[in-house]
Amino acid sequence: MFKMVRSFLKDESGATAIEYGLIAALVALAGVAAFTALGGSVQASFQGVGDELCESINGAGSTADGTGCTAASGGNG
Repeated sequence: MFKMVRSFLKDESGATAIEYGLIAALVALAGVAAFTALGGSVQASFQGVGDELCESINGAGSTADGTGCTAASGGNG
């Protein structure tokens, strides 16, 4: 019985798995924080690209509204 208890106390394989789990959780938390911080600027960049594409298709003044192009004056959006 004492041998089993001693071997259980010396076994560190579970500690390694817990450490890897904590590292993975910290990496995920850092990723969420980074995406949250950069979210606005990334969204603005994609909006700008969408607006440029709409302007090239429909003419000046067209904008992307998230579901398609909104033409300024009778475009084919």
